[in-house]
Amino acid sequence: MPPLEIVPVESLPEIRDGDDLGALIADAASAEGKPLRTGDCLVVTQKIISKAEGRLVRLEEVVPSPFALAYAARYDKDARQVEVVLRESARIVRMDHGVLISETRHGVVCANAGVDASNAAEGRVALLPLDPDASAQRVREVLGQRLGRWPAVIISDTFGRPWREGIVNVAIGVAGMSPLRDYTGQYDPQGYELRVSVIAVADELASAAELVMGKLDAVPVAVVRGYAYPAGSGGARGLVRDAARDMFR
Repeated sequence: MPPLEIVPVESLPEIRDGDDLGALIADAASAEGKPLRTGDCLVVTQKIISKAEGRLVRLEEVVPSPFALAYAARYDKDARQVEVVLRESARIVRMDHGVLISETRHGVVCANAGVDASNAAEGRVALLPLDPDASAQRVREVLGQRLGRWPAVIISDTFGRPWREGIVNVAIGVAGMSPLRDYTGQYDPQGYELRVSVIAVADELASAAELVMGKLDAVPVAVVRGYAYPAGSGGARGLVRDAARDMFR
């Protein structure tokens, strides 16, 4: 395998509603002497996707429900933000110790339905994109049209994990690659047939990219170079386990 590189794209401007992210990323990478190449995988944080798509809510415009007010008072939370989380949730999985675990309309289970106040303007919270797979595809199409090269694109967000401390980046939107690499039916060097080995490569690429992004470094885009990701057109919805096989619902 060729060496694996993770290259940050560091000179993007502050993203605003209506910005053409694909064009901005292409220009920033070229200006930094890091032009995108065939076979690259571009990892883009959810926050700048949400900003470009106008997925920000002004808390001053939110009227909390009685339920949100009661929950916020009990756990010293902002009732307006609690109300936004409830509106963005398709299902509440768990509410305990001041933590709201939700299933979003996208089918992913995460804290606060992905609603986040970090790196948003004061008094606002950012929501997840309406369709992260479509968001990834739009960025990819712009890059392809401008550059003649079609990298895979992953939209990443930071999630906690059951049974494990710490948070990691995962893929919530994918375009230009299969999010999974299936080894089922193949044989290991000892001749053992693999029966359930399916690797979430989109999550692994998103997590690797976070190493150069950081939570405080204002690097919302990174390029993973040198990894032969699996071809395919499946989006990140393919990473959501079917309810019939999910032992923890």
